[in-house]
Amino acid sequence: MTFNVNMRGRSALLWGAAGETLGQAHSLLAEGAVVSVCEEELPTSLLDLVQRGLITSVLDPDITAFDLVLRPTPNPDPTPTQSGLGGRVTLVGGGPGDPGLLTVAGLAAIRSADVIICDRLAPLASLEERQPGVPVIDVGKIPRGQFTAQEQINQLILEYAVKGQHVVRFKGGDNFVFGRGGEEALECVALGFPVEVIPGVTSAVAGPALAGIPVTHRNLTQGFTVISGHAGPGDPRSTVDWAALARVNTTLVVLMGVATLGAICKRLVADGLAADTPAAVIADASLPSVQVIRGTVSTIAVLAREQQIGSPATAVIGAVAGLSVLAPPANPLG
Repeated sequence: MTFNVNMRGRSALLWGAAGETLGQAHSLLAEGAVVSVCEEELPTSLLDLVQRGLITSVLDPDITAFDLVLRPTPNPDPTPTQSGLGGRVTLVGGGPGDPGLLTVAGLAAIRSADVIICDRLAPLASLEERQPGVPVIDVGKIPRGQFTAQEQINQLILEYAVKGQHVVRFKGGDNFVFGRGGEEALECVALGFPVEVIPGVTSAVAGPALAGIPVTHRNLTQGFTVISGHAGPGDPRSTVDWAALARVNTTLVVLMGVATLGAICKRLVADGLAADTPAAVIADASLPSVQVIRGTVSTIAVLAREQQIGSPATAVIGAVAGLSVLAPPANPLG
């Protein structure tokens, strides 16, 4: 959605149906607006924005206090694009959050969907590109907070596919990089529904790149290793060989590791990684709320905690984390 006035610094109130406000909230944030929402029960992805301090929830607003008030109007029911009894499913990786980093194929899928089942880290401003009346179902997961069980998500996908509809499963990053896309695809294929996979720009590479950190550099490292930090050292669910990672001499990229970063860094140092190895954390990569923290493997967890870094964030450990290939911004005063 684009607005006829410059919304930077202006206040906006979104009032009504969650399917409409998800895209509108993200579009307004991208334009620099101060956003409030009025809903009795916030969907997960809007609740996430509230908890991260990016938008405000109000229940009894004075609409005269806002520069812009948006109330969604009822849309006509969508007409399924899929004929016959068989539906189809498209798994769309949305990239790191900026709608500009959604692929052309991903955008085409959004525009042709009969229903969209989305997560909180997808570039939700792109929902404004869907056809009128196409329902949006928010199944986001907030770390250690509100979430929709994966089994329920699978059931929702199949429920709409059975109706003969084109179901778009819209996620952040890439569906097949810690996105459970493989699980969802297998569920659909087992019941005979065709699945199309549209890869997304993974935050494992995009997050560091947008902060000026290449995950590989010819003179520094010959590879990179991406790991999930969800189950850190000492967690019985972890299958990672942490000692091997300390010796592998590649860039280490940790996703979903905000809560376990301290334990990961401590274990890597204990297993032989030099304590002065450069490290960085990039939060909200590609979004206006981006934060970049730099330090070493022995200091980065404390620095991230002091700056109150939250999810989503990507940690980079290795020599490349000491680089910043982007030119600093020009001094406006000369």
